[in-house]
Amino acid sequence: MPTYSQKIDGFAALGEPRRREILRLVSSKELSVGDIARRFDVTRPAISQHLRVLKEAGLVTERRDGTKRLYRARPETIAQLWASLEVFWSESLRTLKTAAEYEEQQRRSRRHGPRHESH
Repeated sequence: MPTYSQKIDGFAALGEPRRREILRLVSSKELSVGDIARRFDVTRPAISQHLRVLKEAGLVTERRDGTKRLYRARPETIAQLWASLEVFWSESLRTLKTAAEYEEQQRRSRRHGPRHESH
């Protein structure tokens, strides 16, 4: 079982819909916790908790500006997640294509029956 100190997986962090929306918001510009919280119907501490998870997963950076904490998406980490998904989907689609082609071949064989050559 993972301990609290272990880094959070990016995919696990994005399993929560609000975190995906927060990441979308900070992907185009740096925002403070307050700016982000105003867009949701949850408390500011709840948004801070979501941001902490995103930060631990390496999906956002935090910068202090006086008393404000500003957050921005980390494109390099998002690109790594995207690359992982591309590999997964590419392999899965290849497997699906092979299975579909095999099924189609089997269906055609059953429809046409065995071929016997007459002499």
